[in-house]
Amino acid sequence: MDHIWLKTALERYQKSNYSTIEWILSRAPLSGGFLDTKVNCLTGESYTDASHLRGPKFTYGWIQGRGLESIIAFANFYSEVDPDLSRRLLIRAKDLFESLRLLYERNGHINFLYNANFQAIRIAESGIVKQSREGNLFVYADAFAAKGLFAAATIFAPKEVDLYRHYLFEVIEAIQDDRFQINENNPISRSFIAQESDDFAPRMILLGAAGLLHRHNYSSVTIFADNFIDYILENHYQTESSFLLNSLNNDICNVGHSIEFCGFALDHYTYQGEGNSQKLVKVIEILRKSLVTGIKDPGIPLFLSTKSGETSSKYFPWWPLPEAIRACALAQIFKPETELFNLWKQADEAFFKNYWIPGRGYAYQTRDKYGPVDYVPATPDLDPGYHTGLSLLKAIQIIRCHLLN
Repeated sequence: MDHIWLKTALERYQKSNYSTIEWILSRAPLSGGFLDTKVNCLTGESYTDASHLRGPKFTYGWIQGRGLESIIAFANFYSEVDPDLSRRLLIRAKDLFESLRLLYERNGHINFLYNANFQAIRIAESGIVKQSREGNLFVYADAFAAKGLFAAATIFAPKEVDLYRHYLFEVIEAIQDDRFQINENNPISRSFIAQESDDFAPRMILLGAAGLLHRHNYSSVTIFADNFIDYILENHYQTESSFLLNSLNNDICNVGHSIEFCGFALDHYTYQGEGNSQKLVKVIEILRKSLVTGIKDPGIPLFLSTKSGETSSKYFPWWPLPEAIRACALAQIFKPETELFNLWKQADEAFFKNYWIPGRGYAYQTRDKYGPVDYVPATPDLDPGYHTGLSLLKAIQIIRCHLLN
C-alpha cells in the first residue's frame, strides 16, 4: 500500500472538508433558519429571487436534512481535534435542528420542496401547485430529514431521540410495505407508487441509516440493513455481469447508486464484523465492476448500459466520485488489494482534477465530456457536506485508524 499517497490524500481530504465547512458557516441562514447553499457553481455567484426555483424563496427538504446530518457528523468528529470549530458547527446545527423540527411537527413529514410560506409544492405541467399526500406514505425527503433529526436530537434533545428514531423507522417500514414514493414531483399517492419500478435506491439510501445508528450506539436495531442488503442482492444483482440493475426490466445501471450501496453496506459490516462472507464478496465485486466500467473521462456517468458498458447519459455528476473514495477506503479494511487501491486513486484524481473548485468549498455539480454544465442532478442547492464531506470524512477516519497505523 502506497503510504506516501495515503498521507497526501489525508491532507487533501482534511483541507477540502475544512473549506466546505467554512463556506457553509460563512453564509447567513435562509428565511426560517435553513442552510443557504444556493450558489451557482459555474459562476460562484449566489442565486437570487430572479433565479426562481433556485432562489432563496424556495426551500428543499432534501438539502436541509442532509445538511443537518453532515454538520452533526463534522461537529462530533472535530470535538477533540478542533473544539472551536465543533462549537461553531453546533451553534449552526442547533438553529437548523429547530427549523427542521418545526417543519416536521406540522404534519409528521418533510417534503422535497417548499415555497416562501413553507407550503409543500411540486412542479406540474401547469406550473407550481400544492403538493398532496395520502396518509402513511413516505418519500426521500422524509428519509433525509429523519436521519438528520435523529442525529441532532442525540445532542440537542436527548428526550426526543426515540421520537425521531421512530420517524426513521417509519420510513424504513414504508419501503418494506410498498408505501414509499420515489418521484416526489408527483402527488404522493398509492396510485403513483403502484406505477413506479422496483428501484433499489430507497433501500440503498436507508441502508445509510445503519452506519448512523451504529455510531450513536443503536447497533441493536440495525437488522433492517441486513434485510435491505439481502433484498438488493437477491433482486437487483446481475450474476453474469456483477452489476446492480435499477430495474430487472432493462439493463440500465445507476453507477453512482451502486457505488453508494457498496459504501453503506461495507460501513455496516465494519460495525458487525464481515457478516456473511459471500455477501461481502458480492459487494466488493459490485464495487470493483462499477468502477472498472464506470470511471471514464471526466468522471462517472449518471447511467450506463450493463450489456455494452457504454454511457447512456451525457451527464457526469460529481457525487459518485467521493462515494467511490469512501467505498474503496472501506473495502481496504476487508480486502486490501492493489486493484481496489488503484481504483480509489483514479476516483480521487478524477474528482479533484475535474470537479473540485479550490478555494470555494464545493465542486461542479455536473459535467459532460467537454466541461462543467448547468444541469441539476437533484437540487439546485449545492452539497452541504453530505456526498462529498461525509465521504471524505469516512476516508479520513479509515486512513488514520486502519491504513497508516
